[in-house]
Amino acid sequence: MTSRFLKTLLDDASRPFRGGGHFAYHYSRGKLSSDCIFRELLKRGIFPSQGHFLDLGCGQGSLFGWLLAACQLYENGNWPSDWAAAPKPLSLRGFELMQKDVDRAARAFGPQHPVVDIRLGDMCEVDFGQADVVTILDALHYIDHARQQDVIRRIRAALPAGGLFLTRVGDAGAGLRYHICNWVDRTVTFVRGHRLPTLYERKLGDWVELLSQHGFQVETLPMSDGKPFANVMLICRVPA
Repeated sequence: MTSRFLKTLLDDASRPFRGGGHFAYHYSRGKLSSDCIFRELLKRGIFPSQGHFLDLGCGQGSLFGWLLAACQLYENGNWPSDWAAAPKPLSLRGFELMQKDVDRAARAFGPQHPVVDIRLGDMCEVDFGQADVVTILDALHYIDHARQQDVIRRIRAALPAGGLFLTRVGDAGAGLRYHICNWVDRTVTFVRGHRLPTLYERKLGDWVELLSQHGFQVETLPMSDGKPFANVMLICRVPA
């Protein structure tokens, strides 16, 4: 049942990206099917039942396609009985540094989408506005430590009581698994058209301490799905 459902969810989530071209479509399918974080976010019910989302470093919007498809399937009654209810996005805003990804998103979702709005912008410079959920998936380590602190501070200011900041980081204290994780990260970054970046990682305990200092209550979950990686999801909530 679950495998058949996941195939339907993947088909629905990646379908909009056909309009973005061959790369956009196959990248979305590969990312959404191989990365366990998308499945776990829905299965565990980490997001609120509804809300305004902001994704920083959102790429072409694969997460948004996933959330929209999940919401539609849930409302149609096609949903695993042992999963939490799917969240209903009231708005999906994203900022992305690569113009090519923004262009792919525009072709996928169209210029007048009622919910999705993806724009060119640097998370270190743009105005976050207000949101119920802020996500940064595998991008926070591309900016130096001082700018990481500033971004986290501004995310906290953008969230209400009970708001959620969700990110995934590599644990620099995880030895070989951390180095394997970095190699994969650099390879994917290169394939997407970026230059090989300098990475600004921290040990897991240091990430948790930094986020706690900015007023978040932090829960950590390993997020590598049995692969030899050092990925950890950080679920950071503003106290209600």
